[in-house]
Amino acid sequence: MKYVSGYLSIVIALFISSTGAEDVVYGQVGGMVTLPVLKWGSEKVLVQWYFGMNTQPLITRNAQGRETIDPQWKDRLSLSKTDFSLIINKIRLEDFKSFKCELKDFRPQQITSVTSFRLSHVSVQPVSPLLVGKNLNLKCDIKEIFEGTQRRWLSPQKQDLNKDTRVQIGNDGSLKVMKVTGQDHGEWTCVVTYQGRETYVNTPVTVIDLSPAHSQPIYTSVSSFSLLHLPCFFSFPLPLSWSDSQENGIQGGRWTFTPSPAAGSLTGVVQTLVNLSLGPPLAWVVNQKRGLDVSALQKKNLNLSLSKKGVTVGDRGNYTCAVEFQRDDTLKRVMRVEVLQLFTSPVPVAFVGQEVNLTCTLGQPLTSDLEVKWIPPHHSTLLPLGSSTHPTLLTIPEATYGDGGLWRCELWGNKTKLTSVEITLKIERVPVDVWLLVTICAAAVIFVLLLILTVILIRRHRQRMMMPRRGKRRFCNCKDPTPKGFYRN
Repeated sequence: MKYVSGYLSIVIALFISSTGAEDVVYGQVGGMVTLPVLKWGSEKVLVQWYFGMNTQPLITRNAQGRETIDPQWKDRLSLSKTDFSLIINKIRLEDFKSFKCELKDFRPQQITSVTSFRLSHVSVQPVSPLLVGKNLNLKCDIKEIFEGTQRRWLSPQKQDLNKDTRVQIGNDGSLKVMKVTGQDHGEWTCVVTYQGRETYVNTPVTVIDLSPAHSQPIYTSVSSFSLLHLPCFFSFPLPLSWSDSQENGIQGGRWTFTPSPAAGSLTGVVQTLVNLSLGPPLAWVVNQKRGLDVSALQKKNLNLSLSKKGVTVGDRGNYTCAVEFQRDDTLKRVMRVEVLQLFTSPVPVAFVGQEVNLTCTLGQPLTSDLEVKWIPPHHSTLLPLGSSTHPTLLTIPEATYGDGGLWRCELWGNKTKLTSVEITLKIERVPVDVWLLVTICAAAVIFVLLLILTVILIRRHRQRMMMPRRGKRRFCNCKDPTPKGFYRN
């Protein structure tokens, strides 16, 4: 029975291969393909694979399992460990011909089975790197199309493209993607299906885009130790052909700064921080007045990230990173920087009993999603005052020695600490010489006032003494004719 079952399987295989038809298998240049041949009932089989019209086999496996490979195909051919299938790696253009597999079984008698395959060419024309926002056009070309052949596309995320409104797929295997994004970067796949077998044809697509912009402002604080980092780089490594700006169409690059009104400068005045000089050689021209650290700037991969140590309120504003390409195409990233500031009034050195105000601000009113938290010195007994739980203005009505020390203001947003700023408040006793000066000044003022009052009283008294007495006036009519008139006695 064992020999009968093996004989029947051989007969069935011979019947299938006796039709003379070639099985079509699609492949891609540079890819890998498997020409499938199943096992017979017996494993003691001589396997020989031929290419085209050659009479010498490409690869042979004898009944004992020993393999021999043509030196010209070395490292490109192998036989499957589970059956007699041929695996071809690194397919070349000249490989798209016929392949033939001969199986010889010597038990119970010599029987030969021949299976033929045609390797058919499938290709996708590579595309040049695309700037984000441009359209992607691909086409899956098949040299020989047989009835029942189907084509479909897979995105780099292997998602269903039928639900993507940006995608247009044609019956000729063409694909158009409108306004590509960074998600479209990667390998796109054309899947060719024929007679239940699938062939995957991959093509890389490079989408050139800058690193994603921050959805929220970059928060930092006023400090000589604060580090302001402004990231700007390409989302994916640039192709080797793009490493030289003279060949890749890059026309220039720059960093600009627009101060905010809170920075104390005129708003809308754009300042150039860094310029990319195309040269040759490629070089960065930096505005040294801003104190920028340009060590991150790299020529090879065009990393435009900047940093600045020692943040001031003058750093508040919008920072724009821009890279210019041919045809007036520009990639931009805008980052808003908010600087937290903490100051005291009237002065950072106060006296015991004096009122002190602490102000923590971004230079403008906080939005509803932001709040400040005060961290007083551990020996301070002051409770936060004001209408809100965390006021930006904190008042110490009468300062004590316990209020002196390190005060910290923290900026929080959505339960996340964004940044913090510190200040040292000194509370001192009023010096004795100050009280003496105050007493002397008060005495001098009183003396001057008394002196002025005395002068006023003396002048009034003199004016009264110099004025004549006022009495009744008597008049008479004289009898002498000369002189005539009335006289006062």
